[in-house]
Amino acid sequence: MAMIRSFLRSFLLFVRQLAGKASGRMRLSSGFMAVVLAAAAAVIFFYGPASEEGVALAAPMEPQARLETVKEKAEGILPVTEAKIQFGLFNTNSKSQELAGTLLAKEVQSDKRRRSWSHAQLEVLQQQIAREKAEEEAKRLEEEKRRAARRIPVTEEEYQLLQRIVQAEAGGCDDKGKILVANVVINRVLDDEFPDTVREVVYQRSQFQPVSTGVIHSVKVTPETKACVDRALAGEDYSGGALYFMNRRGSGGRASWFDSQLTFLFSHGGHEFFK
Repeated sequence: MAMIRSFLRSFLLFVRQLAGKASGRMRLSSGFMAVVLAAAAAVIFFYGPASEEGVALAAPMEPQARLETVKEKAEGILPVTEAKIQFGLFNTNSKSQELAGTLLAKEVQSDKRRRSWSHAQLEVLQQQIAREKAEEEAKRLEEEKRRAARRIPVTEEEYQLLQRIVQAEAGGCDDKGKILVANVVINRVLDDEFPDTVREVVYQRSQFQPVSTGVIHSVKVTPETKACVDRALAGEDYSGGALYFMNRRGSGGRASWFDSQLTFLFSHGGHEFFK
C-alpha cells in the first residue's frame, strides 16, 4: 500500500506539472492532454482524492460523487486548454482565419452586387413608371382636347330635338348605339358639307326617316336616351367620323346608294355606318 501511495503521489505531481506547462504554453496536443486527464480521473475514481501531503485511501464513492470529483479536478485544466485551442483556431495568422476572411469578403462583395443590382432595377422601374405616367397624361390631354372640339353649342330646343331623333332612330339599341346616332348628327354639324346647327341637320330634307314619317314628334324619350345624348354632347365618340348610317332592312332600295356612293366603316346594333 505504501508503494501505491508513493506512486500516486508521484503521478499526481506529474499531472500538476503537465497542467502548469499546458497553461503556460500550448505545446501539448489536445489528444495527449485528454489521455492524461483520463488517467488522472481513473486514479481519483479508484483511489479517492489525494492531498498535497499524500494519498488518502477512502471507502468507495458513489457514482455521482465520483463524477463531481473528477469534474472539480479537471476544471482547473480544461478551461485553459480549451481557451488555448480556440485562440489557435482563430489566430489571425492561421489558415482558418484566412479562409473565414476570404469567405466574408466574398459575401460582402456579393451583397454589394445585389444591392447595386437592386438599385439599378429600382431606377429602371422608376423611369418606366414615369414614362407610363407621362404617356397616360398625354393621352388624357389629347382625349380632353378631342372631346372639347366636339362640344357644339345647342339651344334647349336643339337639345330636346337631338334626344328625340336618337330615341326614334336607336330607341331599341344599347347605349353605344344611341351615342353613335348622336355622334353622326354632331359630325354633320362640324362638317362643312352639312348645316351648322343641330336643328338644320335634323330637318335637312330626306336625311332622317323619322322626320319624314313624323315619328320624331311622337316618341317618348327615355332617361337612358337622355344620358346617352349628354355623353355625346360632352365629347364621347365612337363614330370614327361617320356621317351616315342606315338599317339595311328598313332602307329598301336606298341601301344600294349607300353601298355605291359611300365608304363602309362598321356595323353596330342593326345599323351600318358610312363616311
